[in-house]
Amino acid sequence: MWSAADLGGLALSETNSIPTLSPAPAARVDGFDLWDMWPIERADGTLPRFNGAAFWMILTAPVAADPDSRHAIARIRLASEYDGRWTLHQPVFPDGFTPGDREWSGSAVLDEEKGELTVYFTAAGRRGSSMATLEQRLFEARCRFSEADGAVILSDWSRPVESVEADGKDYMIANQITGVGGEIFGFRDPGFFRDPASGRSFLFLTGSCAKSPSRWIGVIGVAEAIGAEGSGWRLLPPVLSAAGFNNELERPHMRVVDGRYYLFWSTQRKVFAASGSSGPTGLYGAVSDGPLGPFMFLNGHGLIAANPVDAPAQEYSWWVMDDLRVIGFADFPGVADPATLTTAQLRRERFAGYPAPFFRIALDGGTSRVVV
Repeated sequence: MWSAADLGGLALSETNSIPTLSPAPAARVDGFDLWDMWPIERADGTLPRFNGAAFWMILTAPVAADPDSRHAIARIRLASEYDGRWTLHQPVFPDGFTPGDREWSGSAVLDEEKGELTVYFTAAGRRGSSMATLEQRLFEARCRFSEADGAVILSDWSRPVESVEADGKDYMIANQITGVGGEIFGFRDPGFFRDPASGRSFLFLTGSCAKSPSRWIGVIGVAEAIGAEGSGWRLLPPVLSAAGFNNELERPHMRVVDGRYYLFWSTQRKVFAASGSSGPTGLYGAVSDGPLGPFMFLNGHGLIAANPVDAPAQEYSWWVMDDLRVIGFADFPGVADPATLTTAQLRRERFAGYPAPFFRIALDGGTSRVVV
């Protein structure tokens, strides 16, 4: 259980703060806002490269008057990164293919021997619905993967299959029609992990606790593969709960370093409970001797890397690579007080919407530090 008591020893310093990012309009991709991103990885978490380039998936939306509206029209597109330079490519899925009316975050696993890519993703809403609801479901689909001359071809898609469903007992069913950002139920962000010790495969996910009366009911959930991959998943109880303390433990994913299992997630200051201690917007983590815990919060409080004090909404939604490089998207760099962004025009003027620079962390048992 993650609680306010865990934050008692939290103090911001150079070892747990992300370097200040200067706004860089030239980094924008013309016509699109970009945010959550994840790499196409092998099942063991390593990063394949093609002539030096890595391929990523990234949430995108055409630029609109208010960047906050992007979540209602999000679509996953391919992107490539080479030596810090980013290129946006085509949508991952064919038009009309996914069961939601928009696509939210997930993970992607490449089997190079088979030339097969599996994409785990969140289907938000329902295709054909007359309105954009906040329903969230977890799906997966497979395709043929080929690459040539810096271009990727995704073909022969399998029908999307719902990976696992919220049970209404441990996990709230995320089927709200409307809601306030930061307070909606969650059942999203499937992050694939294969345990190198046992060979078992898991999907970590952002969920909401069905057993708590609190408004703040964030959990990190998990499902385990049944038999051979592709045979389905079995939903297990949450591995970490912040019920009563925090409402969104987003984009959970796991790495193994020196035989220990590190669980990472992102959260924002605004989704901590209104009373009591709250942490900064940042990357958080916990460590265990196995993929299902029990977990100990890194540094005693969980914080790994916070946005700088003078830019508390500088970036968000981080992904830790297998080599411990970390990337998020540039959100509102250079904004000292995001509460002042009260109009669509102000948000549009200050929203970055492009990949932030990589930084690196170091892990040593139960401690971490930023080592840029």
